[in-house]
Amino acid sequence: MSGTKLPKRIHWLFQGFSRYVMRYVRKRFHAVRLSASGAKLPTDGEPILVVANHPSWWDPMVGMPLVLSLKDYHSYAPIHIQMLKNYPIFGKLGFFPLDPTSLRSAAEFLQIGDAILAEPKRAIWITAQGDFADVRTRPLNLKSGVGHLAARMKRGWVVCLAIEYSFWTESTPEALLRIAEPVAIDPESKRTGREWTAKLEAILTENLDILNLETQSRDPAKFTILHGGQVGVGGGYDLFRRLACWLRFRRFRPDHRQGTP
Repeated sequence: MSGTKLPKRIHWLFQGFSRYVMRYVRKRFHAVRLSASGAKLPTDGEPILVVANHPSWWDPMVGMPLVLSLKDYHSYAPIHIQMLKNYPIFGKLGFFPLDPTSLRSAAEFLQIGDAILAEPKRAIWITAQGDFADVRTRPLNLKSGVGHLAARMKRGWVVCLAIEYSFWTESTPEALLRIAEPVAIDPESKRTGREWTAKLEAILTENLDILNLETQSRDPAKFTILHGGQVGVGGGYDLFRRLACWLRFRRFRPDHRQGTP
């Protein structure tokens, strides 16, 4: 939208922040995995609206590998206005304030979203449930703002991203992601904001249901690794396991897959 000021995004500061996030995630997760059965993010340069569920504080961080995979894109995201006041540095990283209790803030959200998504190689990432919600909660109750933003798009894609966390065989958890088939924006479509919200909730629910089943399988073959993390426990425990393997003339593997002490 002409005249709307874009959120500030200082490139070198974002690059440093992204490196910090990737290191932080590596230390606290076994791996960030992407479902092999899902789709891929569009890479044709058209603007992208990414709509995700919101199971955890970790969601923006484990999504960073996907953000970085959109090379040459500038990514933005709304953040609760109080969080931005507490951590003003986010205001220089592409985050913009949203007050869920304010109609004026909702209108500004749409104006900023319009301005971002009007140009190529831009993306907005939204955890559209607003508040934290368990991955098994149904309905998902997406906030209507995301549907209204999609209805105002003139070009690009809308992508639903499912997120789940689970402990498998390691002391640290798995972060598991699945991308639903992207929905192309039809500039001639008359779909309303309410209709968009219902459509996106249906797509995200189905996507999350599939991810739930794949998570329960605990089968790494159903996923590709986006970002590797910590393996094993470390300290004296892993030292003991290493010694046990040496005594058995076996190669030590720090992970806890079948057959490893």
